[in-house]
Amino acid sequence: MTTLGQHEGAKSMTGGNVTMPDHDRLDLTEIVDFDRYPIAEPGRPASRIVGRCRAELAEDGACQLDGFMRPAAAQAVLDEAEMLSSKAFRTDATHNAYFTKVTAGIPARDPRGVRLHTSKRALGYKYWGASSPLRILYQWDGLVTFLKDVLELQRLYRDADPMGACSVMFHDDGDELGWHFDNSEFAVTLMLQDCVEGGEFEYVPGIRAADDENFAAVRAVLEGAREPVRSLRAQPGTLTLFRGRYSLHRVTPVRGTTGRVNAVLAYASTPGHQLTPLNRRLFYGADEDEPR
Repeated sequence: MTTLGQHEGAKSMTGGNVTMPDHDRLDLTEIVDFDRYPIAEPGRPASRIVGRCRAELAEDGACQLDGFMRPAAAQAVLDEAEMLSSKAFRTDATHNAYFTKVTAGIPARDPRGVRLHTSKRALGYKYWGASSPLRILYQWDGLVTFLKDVLELQRLYRDADPMGACSVMFHDDGDELGWHFDNSEFAVTLMLQDCVEGGEFEYVPGIRAADDENFAAVRAVLEGAREPVRSLRAQPGTLTLFRGRYSLHRVTPVRGTTGRVNAVLAYASTPGHQLTPLNRRLFYGADEDEPR
């Protein structure tokens, strides 16, 4: 069997001139460290991991599974991402923390009037080959079951969007993700490469609630208050679960030639969910419903 990183040849990617590594399809045991995280087996070990994740999410608004993806598999995904990077779509935009339109007449101290900056490159899901460890992991039903158990959800489905289902984000020198709240209840990310300087994931857990926007506290953070801010640092292979709807968060500007690269795994409460053509065009530079 050809091992990761040893490619016997290359095959052309449909629709472009990028060549993809011709490695054998990996077994899940070569992708996920089941010795450390035995989530594929029902019973007590998995229950302990689920319980730990639930407790950390309740306490901190986030939990991290270090080394969830094995190092060789994470490196293979990173190598593939770098080969496909010419397909990534760059965005550079200003927005407020709520991703709502900034209009005239917003009160001076209202945080909805504060403009923030985000720049990054996004590589859509459709570009990942069938043998990619990232695609294999995302398509594994066991991961959906595990996430559903941790998040205590009755239903959870992989996203059906050809671009946004499982995408990779590149933050290069000077790129950042401005302070914001997510529209979804939770986010799932997989770190592929950490940068040397900058690129800190910072957040303020539970700064707002469904019945209290807490605008004064949000405004204080946007103006530089540091006391409530926490940070997370992830090594390649770390799977992170984060409740971002009520937790203000950002990625600080990346510095240097080594960029920050991570995958974003998208899920939905109903089957068949996709981005609108407008959002697909804004985030990925494409609005067509292409096959995955």
